[in-house]
Amino acid sequence: MTSAIDLLMYGFSLAIRPENLMYAFIGSVVGTFVGVLPGLGPVATIAILLPLTYQAGSPLGAIIMLSAIYYGAMYGGSTTSILMRLPGEAASVITCLDGYEMAKQGRAGPALAIAAIGSFVAGTLAIIGLSFVGPAFARFAVDFGPPEMFALALLGVALCASLSGGPPLRGIAMALAGILLGLVGVDTMTGVERLTMGSFNLTGGIELVPMLMGLFGLGEVLHNVAVRAGAVPLTTKIGKLMPTRSDWRESAPAIGRGSLIGFLIGLLPGGGAILGALISYAVEKKVSAHPERFGKGAIAGVAGPESANNAAATSSFVPLLTLGLPGNAVTAVLFAGLMIQNIQPGPLMLVQHADIFWGVIASMYLGNLMLLVLNLPLVGLWVQLLRVPFWLLAPAIVMIAVFGTYSLRNNWFDVGVLLVSGGVGYLFRAAAYEAAPLAMAFILADILDTSLRQALLMGDGGASIFFTRPLSGTVLAVAATVVAVQLYSYGRRRRRQGA
Repeated sequence: MTSAIDLLMYGFSLAIRPENLMYAFIGSVVGTFVGVLPGLGPVATIAILLPLTYQAGSPLGAIIMLSAIYYGAMYGGSTTSILMRLPGEAASVITCLDGYEMAKQGRAGPALAIAAIGSFVAGTLAIIGLSFVGPAFARFAVDFGPPEMFALALLGVALCASLSGGPPLRGIAMALAGILLGLVGVDTMTGVERLTMGSFNLTGGIELVPMLMGLFGLGEVLHNVAVRAGAVPLTTKIGKLMPTRSDWRESAPAIGRGSLIGFLIGLLPGGGAILGALISYAVEKKVSAHPERFGKGAIAGVAGPESANNAAATSSFVPLLTLGLPGNAVTAVLFAGLMIQNIQPGPLMLVQHADIFWGVIASMYLGNLMLLVLNLPLVGLWVQLLRVPFWLLAPAIVMIAVFGTYSLRNNWFDVGVLLVSGGVGYLFRAAAYEAAPLAMAFILADILDTSLRQALLMGDGGASIFFTRPLSGTVLAVAATVVAVQLYSYGRRRRRQGA
C-alpha cells in the first residue's frame, strides 16, 4: 500500500511545477493583501474570484490559488489588528486585544514577528497532520451509507447553526432557510418541480456561485461602503522586529498549544479559525502565571490565537476534501470552486482526484514559506496599503463580480441572483445576522435530501434505520446534544442578564 510520504512526494512533484508555483505565489500575495485591508476578508475575495478560476487552464492551479488566498489572509489579518486595532480578517479579532497594546508600547515589531512565525509554525504542523489524518478520514468515510451521510450532514448543519453567534434560534432559522433554498429546482428522483414559482430559470436550482458571491462578496462591499471605519494607523514606528529571549520563552509554548487546539477545532464541521483563536486565547490566559497581563500587551495573547487560526484554516480542508462537508464560510466557497472545476469533494476524492488532493496539500508547504517571506521583511509595504481609499476598491470589486458572474453561463438571470443576494447579504450584515449557516446549509441540502430518501428506502419507509445503525445513531445524538446545549446555554445567559 502506498504510504502517505510517497503520496506527499507525488504531490510535491505537482506543486513545484512553474505554473502551480505561480498560482501559489499569486494566492499568497492576494491573500496577504486581503488580510491587511480591513473589511474585505477571504470569504468575499474568494467568492468574487470564483469565475476567474473557471478560466484557469489547470483545476489544480485554480484550487491552489484559492487555498493560498485563504491561509494568506490568516497571515495578513494580524497586521491591521496589531497596528490599528482593526482586524483585517474576522479570525484576527482576538489578536487586537494584546497586539494593539504591544504596538502602543512601541513593541509592534515583536508582535508582528511572533504573529508571522507562529502562523508559519502552526500552518506547517497542521499540514503535516493533514497529510496523515486526511487519508484516514477518507478510508473511514468510504464505509458511510445513506443513513450515516444524512446524520453527518445534519450534524454539520447543527454545528454551523449553533456556532454562528447570537441567539441559537437565529442560526437555526438561517440554516433552515438555506435548506429551503437548496431544494429549489426539479426533484431528481421524481422529476417534479419544487419551489420554482413557474420560472424556467429556477428549474435547475439556484446557482451556488452567484449566490455566494452576492452574500459574501457584494454584501460585504455594500456594508463597508455604508459603515467604513475611519481608523488611522499608529504614527509610532514599528521598532525592532525580532522578539527578545523572554518573548520566545512566553511564545513557544503558546504556539505549540495554539497549533494543536486549532488543528482539532478545524476538523469539526462547523468549527473554524475564529473558534480556534477564541479557545486558544482562553487557554493561554488560564495557564499563564500572569493572567493579569492579558489585554495589556501579553505576547502569548498574540502567539496562541494567531497559531490557532492558521492551524484551523489548514485542518478545515479535511472535512471539505474527504467528507464533502464545508466546515465554515470559506470552505463553503472553496466547495463551489471545486464544483466549478467538476471536482466532487468526498470519500472518493483520493481515488478519483488524487492529484488535486495531494497537490493542494504539498502546495501548502510551499505557500507557508512564501508567506513567511512576504510577512516579515515586507511589513512596511503592507502598512502602506492601508492608505488605499476604499472608494477606489469598491467599484472595481463590484464590476469584477458582475462580469465574472455573467461569464460563467452567459446568463443575466445569474447576475440577478448576484444582485439580490448582495442586497440580502448587506441586510444580514446590517442586522448582525450571520450568512454562513445559510450558505453551508444550502450546500448540504442536496446531501440531506438524497441521503434521507435513500435511507428511508433502505429501511422500508421507517425512520428506525437511523437509530439502529450505531454510527448514524451516535452522530444524530451528538447533533441533538449540540443544539440542546446551545439553547440551554443561551437561555441561562439571558436569565442571568435579566437578574
